[in-house]
Amino acid sequence: MVTTHVSAAQTPIAETGARPPVSFSEKAKGYLELTKPRVVELLLVTTLPTMFYAHSFAGNSGVPSLWLMVATMVGGALAAGASGAFNCYIDRDIDKIMNRTSKRPLVTGVITPREALVFSWVLTVVAVVLLWSINPLTGMLGIGAIVMYVVVYSLILKRRTTQNIVWGGAAGCFPVLIAWAAVTNTIQWPAIILFMIIFLWTPPHYWPLSMRYSDDYNAVNVPMLGAVAGSRTVAVQVVLYTWAMVVCSLLMVPLGGAGIVYTVTAAGAGAWFLYEAHVLYNNSKKDLVTKKNAMKVFHASITYLTLVFLSLAVDPFVGPALMG
Repeated sequence: MVTTHVSAAQTPIAETGARPPVSFSEKAKGYLELTKPRVVELLLVTTLPTMFYAHSFAGNSGVPSLWLMVATMVGGALAAGASGAFNCYIDRDIDKIMNRTSKRPLVTGVITPREALVFSWVLTVVAVVLLWSINPLTGMLGIGAIVMYVVVYSLILKRRTTQNIVWGGAAGCFPVLIAWAAVTNTIQWPAIILFMIIFLWTPPHYWPLSMRYSDDYNAVNVPMLGAVAGSRTVAVQVVLYTWAMVVCSLLMVPLGGAGIVYTVTAAGAGAWFLYEAHVLYNNSKKDLVTKKNAMKVFHASITYLTLVFLSLAVDPFVGPALMG
C-alpha cells in the first residue's frame, strides 16, 4: 500500500471538518497568496512607467519624487491586493472545484473566510487612505478600481456573461489613471489612451488562458468565452481586439506626444503580437488549436505589455536625445 503525506495546511476543510493548525509562516504565505501577487506585479509594471511619462508630459525634467513614486506604487499594490483578496473570498465555493485554484488558502484552510474578509477590508482602507493622501482624485480612482473588480466583475459579471472579462477587466486599467492623477492631479488624453490600451489588451490576454483551463470553468459554470465558445470564435475575437489595441497604442504618437522609442517599440511589439494572434486564428480554421497554442498567445500578451510600458518609461529620456 502506498501512503501519501499531506500537511494539515494542504488538507481542505471539507475533508477534516475543522480548520487545521497552521504555522505562522504558512499563515503569512496564505495572506500573501490572497492578494494574487502575480496580478499585482503586472499592474505595477504599468504604473511606474506611466508616472515617468506623466511627469515629462507635464513639462518637468527628471522623475517624480521618491515619496510620490513609493506612495503610488504601495497604494496601488494594496488596492490590487485588496481586490484579489475579496475575489478569493467571493469565489471560494468554485475555487475548491477548479484544479487551477484548488490550492488557494481559503480552500486549504490556511486562511478562514472571516480572516480573509477582515484582511481585504484592512487593505482597502490603508490603500484608499494612502492614495487619498496624494490627492483626492487618486484616492477616488483607487476606490473605483476596487469597486470595478470586486462588485462589477466578481459579484455581477463573472458568473453571468461571456463578456465578464471585457468589462470587469477594466479594473486592471485603473493603475495608469491612478499613476497619471498622482503626478498631475488630472486625467489627460495620454492617460485615456493608456487606459484603452490595457482595456483592449485584456481579452486577448485572458481568453487564451480560459481556453487552457476550459474544463475548470465549465465545471463551475463560469461562462468565460474561451471555455464556452469554439476555438474559431475565440480566435476571431482575439485578432479583432489585438488589432484595435495596436491601433490604439499608436495614438500615443499624435495625441500623447510619444517619441521614437515608444513608437518603434509599440509598432514592433504590436506587429509581433498580431502575428501570434493570427497564428492562433489560422490554427483554429484547421481545428489545430491546442492548449499549448493558446498559452503561447497568453505569454506573448504579457511580453507585449511589458515592452510597451518599458518603452513608455524610457521614451522621455532617450527619445529627445535621439531626435536631437
